Amino acid sequence: MMDLKLWLSILMVCGMAESQILGKDWLINVPSSISILEGSCVVIPCVYSCPKKRKTFNRFRAFWYRGHTIVASNFPELRLTREFHHRTRMAGSIESGNCTWQLYFVRKTDTGPFYFRIEIPQHKSFTFSNNKVTLDVFQVPEPPVMTIEVRNKVTATCKVTHACPTSPPHISWSRAGTWTTMSKQENKWLWSTTSTMTFTPRVADFNKRLECTVTFHGRKTTKGSVLVFKKRKQNIGVLN
Repeated sequence: MMDLKLWLSILMVCGMAESQILGKDWLINVPSSISILEGSCVVIPCVYSCPKKRKTFNRFRAFWYRGHTIVASNFPELRLTREFHHRTRMAGSIESGNCTWQLYFVRKTDTGPFYFRIEIPQHKSFTFSNNKVTLDVFQVPEPPVMTIEVRNKVTATCKVTHACPTSPPHISWSRAGTWTTMSKQENKWLWSTTSTMTFTPRVADFNKRLECTVTFHGRKTTKGSVLVFKKRKQNIGVLN
């Protein structure tokens, strides 16, 4: 599991895909659309900036909306609707310009669009309604991309993409061996998790399929397999 503070620091320097100035010196950066597996979780990255004269205020109330419904907030006394209660949280420091939020156990109705609003008590409020985020919720996970190289040892990889770096998918193998798992940021909101497995092949291993099973947050699974055979060239295959 990736440390959230580390991920947020990466987010702050990377920026986002879209931006628009709303009012003098107010700027927000959010993705316009994110694809996400139903039942999984998604981190929606968001960075905003305010006029320098506003930075002296340290009491910011932040809200994410879907229409007129508040779906996430940094205001602890606010009780969300039953639909979003205990499923969302603000993941960034609002005072530092990070308006990232996280949605758990994504439902097929969680398409949005969502937009951000910030309030400074006794001062102005700003609604970034022109920068909305839509979730493309799909129900069946794609099979992993697999590679295999057979030499004195067998080295196989199993790779999937996801949108929740704080809860990456778990990858397991059908055979014992030595394996490592690493996550990598592919773009501003898409991540990949790759498991690499190495073992010394026995005679019984050849002409059989090596399988990997991917379990996402929310427990949906997908599988892939590659055939182990004696050949010095790299073999790449995907099979559901």
